[in-house]
Amino acid sequence: MHTHHTGVKSVLHRYGRCGVAVLPTHEMVRFGLFELDLKAAQLTKNGIKIRLSQQPLQLLSVLLESPGEIVTREQLRQRLWPSDVFIDFDHGLNKSIQKLRDALGDSADSPRYIETIPRVGYRFIAPVKDGTQPLESEAHAEISQRPPNRIASSPALVAGNQRVRWLLFATGVLAVIATIGIPIYSSFRAHPAVVKYTQLTDFTDSASDPALSPDGHILAFIRGDSSFMPAGQIYVKMLPDGEARPLTNDAQSRYGLAFSPDGSQIAYTVLEGSSFATYAISVLGGDPHLLLNNAAGLTWLDPHYFLFSRIRSGLHMGIVTETVTGDDFRELYFPPHERAMAHYSFASPDRKSALVVEMNGQGDWTLCQLISLVGKSAPKLIGPDGACTAAGWSPDGSWMYFIAIVQGQSHLWRQRSPNGRPEQITFGPSEEEGLAVEQDGRSVISSIGARESSIWIHDAAGERSLSSEGEIVADLSPPSFGADDKTLYYLLRHHDVNAGPELWRLTLDTGKSEAVFPGTSMTSYDVSPDEKQVVYASLGRDGRSQVWLAPIDRRFPARQIGHSGETTPYFGPQGQILFRLAEGNVNYLEQMNQDGSGRSKVLPYPISEVQSISPGRRWLMAVAPYPEGNSVIPMVVAIPLGGGSPRRICVSDCVPVWSSSGRFLFVPIKASSPATPGRSLAIPVGPGETLPELPPGGIQPLAEPSIVPGAQSISRAELVPGKDLSHYAYVNTAVHRNLYRISLP
Repeated sequence: MHTHHTGVKSVLHRYGRCGVAVLPTHEMVRFGLFELDLKAAQLTKNGIKIRLSQQPLQLLSVLLESPGEIVTREQLRQRLWPSDVFIDFDHGLNKSIQKLRDALGDSADSPRYIETIPRVGYRFIAPVKDGTQPLESEAHAEISQRPPNRIASSPALVAGNQRVRWLLFATGVLAVIATIGIPIYSSFRAHPAVVKYTQLTDFTDSASDPALSPDGHILAFIRGDSSFMPAGQIYVKMLPDGEARPLTNDAQSRYGLAFSPDGSQIAYTVLEGSSFATYAISVLGGDPHLLLNNAAGLTWLDPHYFLFSRIRSGLHMGIVTETVTGDDFRELYFPPHERAMAHYSFASPDRKSALVVEMNGQGDWTLCQLISLVGKSAPKLIGPDGACTAAGWSPDGSWMYFIAIVQGQSHLWRQRSPNGRPEQITFGPSEEEGLAVEQDGRSVISSIGARESSIWIHDAAGERSLSSEGEIVADLSPPSFGADDKTLYYLLRHHDVNAGPELWRLTLDTGKSEAVFPGTSMTSYDVSPDEKQVVYASLGRDGRSQVWLAPIDRRFPARQIGHSGETTPYFGPQGQILFRLAEGNVNYLEQMNQDGSGRSKVLPYPISEVQSISPGRRWLMAVAPYPEGNSVIPMVVAIPLGGGSPRRICVSDCVPVWSSSGRFLFVPIKASSPATPGRSLAIPVGPGETLPELPPGGIQPLAEPSIVPGAQSISRAELVPGKDLSHYAYVNTAVHRNLYRISLP
């Protein structure tokens, strides 16, 4: 298939219907904050590359040939889908349009770039410039590009002419207010005047978790696809233009890089068995050494004191401090819930306060906390109303900075200390992760990029890719095969702002994907063994989880069967609904009938997380705290739902998964990384889902198949097993992120 760029290069002098002059031929076309380089076939925003596959890029090129004018579906078919190519044209075009809108942060309901003309075609409606004209300023471009405020499954409230009259009236009122000088305190996320980006790394995969040396000259980071526990190596780079070089060379997952006060060492957190530990390595290289056990997210308050996270029991993690010699230990803050984990703490420059990044009782990132390091004042929620994943301070302590996921997108925010109002700094389809504030206070460094997901099927004939129309959200509730292995269910999130994950199903024979319940957002799901019902959790208007039951054929509407607060529901052995529920400061596994009646505890002891259930509904995989020696540590265990003692599966943290037939249990023993897909052990399961004898303390990382009779090695850590070892699926997520310096307005 050929790339069609020639049309844009031969654009005539004319005005489109939106009143925008179409300019002479150039190899660079600009609109809003975007640039399309026709020669390089590359779309960028503010200089940051936007990953876009060939078909949507060709589609954009064709639409830009005639801005303001309708391009019919038939014209697009002739240009992009030649007659000798046999495909489902409507499906292909719709998918390409959706991918293009995702990349532009556009919406079919409130288009800023691509307008749909029902049953006719599409029209590019934004102003278009040639390569000689500068991009719009961040303020001008982003104000016109504010994401639409979508309301799922909601009909239009007013007719078009009523909306126009209302907008004219509102515009007039705002003009009068501005004229007489009345201040307006909007609830919208404010847009900064100017934000500039300077690229610091240029990897084909990902760089994350930035940290700066005290003098600001050395940048450390992890070459991995996530800012939290990626399986990647630590790199250092002299700013501004030094070459990045690796410091580590091992298979460990790690997070939380921090320089020592003299800049000679870098501390980082690893998971050893079921416990966190902090190691340190010289910036010059060499072997890492253990700095502190039961310590995570460690930083130095000064040359004599550490500030770090420690597990008190189970998974309950809080913020503590002690001297580098182990004296003067003090607990500063522990979240109320026993499952909550305060993973990071960032001390203010005056060392009187700290910003805390934590997970709540359900294991989800939540709002940041501001705690005192010197007094007894109560902690308070701080930052934007979203999932806070990183934080930092300006050098003078006047500003607090956050990376937060708000309305499904991860961006940079700031807030005046201590009682200012959160302001959003960055916008758009590219997202930020990780945060390091520069010494001059005028910029921060963050990992910026995007991810693309596709489903791959492995069978006796080999492997093939079945692309998706958004991001497959495997970390919330993993994909699962239907009983006959002909259907694959998965959660899919489009990149539209405010759109949560939906349940989709893929028919393997045809490659056709469709939403099971269009417009219904879920956080987890389970399909009944007969594939007639789905039980799922969804967030209510109050932000609390609710459990719903719905027939897959949609003959009847979904109905809420829980009260509020239930999470991770599964169908039980007798068709009852199992779920996790917080009672006080701990979680329990509970059950209820399908009409919501008969609620009771399944287990007398608390659990931390529910991971999965076996196909025959005999075993529940969970993370539960158990006594071991003089401490209580979390273990990944298989809980027999018919009664009996739990079986420990792994020594360390792992997520075991069952084959759809129930004949194998897959235990990951080596994490995936940019360099390797990882590895799992496929452990045979006897009749009636009888588990074989396992090592008493669980399966060790990097264990060989000989550890369990009949086990086999599978060259993939994260997979969706089918009926046998030759049939499985996996989600291939391509993450492309690099470190950028972001100027602060």
